[in-house]
Amino acid sequence: MKRTNIYCLAPLALLLLNVACKPGTSTNQNNAADAINTAEVKPVIITEPVKYDTDDPAIWVNPVDPAKSLVIGTDKDADGALYVFDLNGKIIKDKVVRGLKRPNNVDLAYGLMLNGKPTDIAITTERMTHKLRIFSLPDMKPVDNGGIDIFVGETGNEYRDLMGISIYTAKDGKMYAIAGRKNGPLTGGYLWQYLLGDDGRGNVKATLVRKFGEYSGKKEIESIAVDNELGYIYYSDEQTGVRQYYADPEKGNKQLSIMGTTGFKADHEGISIYKLSDTTGYILVSDQGANRFQIFSREGTTQNPYEHKLLKVVNVAARQSDGSDVVNVPLNNTFKHGLFVVMSNDKTFHYYCWEDIAGKGLKVK
Repeated sequence: MKRTNIYCLAPLALLLLNVACKPGTSTNQNNAADAINTAEVKPVIITEPVKYDTDDPAIWVNPVDPAKSLVIGTDKDADGALYVFDLNGKIIKDKVVRGLKRPNNVDLAYGLMLNGKPTDIAITTERMTHKLRIFSLPDMKPVDNGGIDIFVGETGNEYRDLMGISIYTAKDGKMYAIAGRKNGPLTGGYLWQYLLGDDGRGNVKATLVRKFGEYSGKKEIESIAVDNELGYIYYSDEQTGVRQYYADPEKGNKQLSIMGTTGFKADHEGISIYKLSDTTGYILVSDQGANRFQIFSREGTTQNPYEHKLLKVVNVAARQSDGSDVVNVPLNNTFKHGLFVVMSNDKTFHYYCWEDIAGKGLKVK
């Protein structure tokens, strides 16, 4: 996950919780060395545990009442599920989707036209069936006619075993799903991009529009994130770096950059983007083996628009984190400047206040 579809909402009525975040700062810092080995940041909320194995979260912002926003998280097993949590970390039992065949990653987007109505959707990769599963939000009802087969025709070992997923919403309103898998070719085309639309019966259809993306062959590609406003796709080539491409299929398949090629203990994992404006902010990448996030500039430099400088490294209490998601919207009295959700390997997700992650080195919105 990681996903970057964020509503720009004005603060509404706030829900008072018993925990509060520490004050943030608006001072930027460009010397990452000064910010490495900081004290471990603690979550303000840890969710109730899932049954098997958490992997990836996505945050749905309620446009009417942000305090009633939801966190959707995968439980990765052959008898898996999409869990739905409130902002207190409590499972909303009547919204949980069970019986999924090893759902890996999850993403969501706002306003796909189905039956002539804008519909918010959550999309997950079902590894064992090679299908995308799609559900309307916030009711979590299926809108995929039983699932959408992808990577059709691939015959290589694990070439259809779905893992990463992210949704790109273009400025013209078109919506695309970008999917990754357990294994793929070394010659390009590891990721496949699909145009989403209505099949004429109110369900989602997916039309393949391109195959792109380099792969080192070292491990796998799981985490994918999209920057809608700037039009970029980022994905973690584990044990290699985070690769950047254009999200618009008409702009070609050339790799624009690769960041984080040094300084990671093991796997590059979850990617999420905190937006200060339409063009500025931070790219957070899980350094899984070190239980920390490396934070890069969202914007490039004057000399190179695709150069993302390392700004800060933040240690977190979450263990061996795969997926993450972040929003910049004030949700309630706890999450006044945004919510950062991180998977932990104890079957839970951790909720962090953005200002606790920002600390003394980064800005808050």
